[in-house]
Amino acid sequence: MPVQGSQRRLLGSLNSTPTATPHLGLAANQTGARCREVSIPDGLFLSLGLVSLVENVLVVTAIAKNRNLHSPMYCFICCLALSDLLVSGSNMLETAVTLLLEAGALVARAAVVQQLDNVIDVITCSSMLSSLCFLGAIAVDRYISIFYALRYHSIVTLPRARRAIAAIWVASVLCSTLFIAYYDHAAVLLCLVVFFLAMLVLMAVLYVHMLARACQHAQGIARLHKRQRLAHQGFGLKGAATLTILLGIFFLCWGPFFLHLTLIVLCPQHPTCSCIFKNFNLFLALIICNAIIDPLIYAFRSQELRGTLKEVLLCSW
Repeated sequence: MPVQGSQRRLLGSLNSTPTATPHLGLAANQTGARCREVSIPDGLFLSLGLVSLVENVLVVTAIAKNRNLHSPMYCFICCLALSDLLVSGSNMLETAVTLLLEAGALVARAAVVQQLDNVIDVITCSSMLSSLCFLGAIAVDRYISIFYALRYHSIVTLPRARRAIAAIWVASVLCSTLFIAYYDHAAVLLCLVVFFLAMLVLMAVLYVHMLARACQHAQGIARLHKRQRLAHQGFGLKGAATLTILLGIFFLCWGPFFLHLTLIVLCPQHPTCSCIFKNFNLFLALIICNAIIDPLIYAFRSQELRGTLKEVLLCSW
């Protein structure tokens, strides 16, 4: 498990490639004060992970408890929460183990530490990939529910949803295992970047099309009730703002990490790129922030889920 500076966190191997690491010092000298590293305190990192962990555990518990939520849509939301839970939990575990090793409270052989690091890396990589996949699956599910409303229940059945979920988890584990084994190959990194861009484009196209359809529907209603024209305009602005926030948060939280991967391939020795490499922990923290925001966007807006969540919390007391 990496234990030096910005390389000590999960997936630190990405930040310690032979072509990139030796130039971190050079970057600091050549760019001077402009080469800044945003330090993420361990306490803050663990706190973000804990908040995400609690949130997503509540989502999974509420969906599992309420049979009315055992629909394909909520299955995808539950799996998204489970993926985010694993992202946060594995990062917290890695951080805790690293702190214990540095403090001397935990003693282990180098081979054992390396094996543990590999296992955590696979868990985190697979949960990251599955999280992206389930975000895409939720977008597809909502698209079908709007554009094929009458056929939705015959298209998106529970058995089909379960098969899709199983395929996503299996593919995520296999791909992450290959990724960890061949992280120093440019082709592997580029495949991950292309996958992220594909998910971004997919979500953007589907949600923009859904917004356009919703605006057309609102416009049709406004024509029947001319006095509601201002309300239609307000609906369009609200929908555009919601779409901007949804895609903006996705890009802001995930984009820096995949920019990091892209720069490893394109300019591993350039001083400016090396400065960006030093903020690797910040990029991981942003992904955990996304795991905190996902339940707010996809789960807690459901009135029935909120009601079930209240029951769970009251029963726990």
